[in-house]
Amino acid sequence: MASACALHILVKTEKQALEIKAQLDNGANFAALAKKHSLCPSKKKGGDLGEFRRGQMVKAFDDVVFKRPVLKVHGPIKTKFGYHLIKTLYRN
Repeated sequence: MASACALHILVKTEKQALEIKAQLDNGANFAALAKKHSLCPSKKKGGDLGEFRRGQMVKAFDDVVFKRPVLKVHGPIKTKFGYHLIKTLYRN
């Protein structure tokens, strides 16, 4: 079964996600921005969700983690929780 490790930042609006993504594109620290802005409890760990298996996250999230390039920030990705910026650290 495929597994992966990812960081994410969860916010309420697409506008906020785009503003944070612009900061990341300019070299801002992902963990620092996650701690400051994310609505997910993972923010305490800089947005780190740890390792999880395919199918444990909602489909839109899974699709990014398991199909898009690693070590790049993807998003905003809309789910029922809000808008995510997702960075996959590795997958196997």
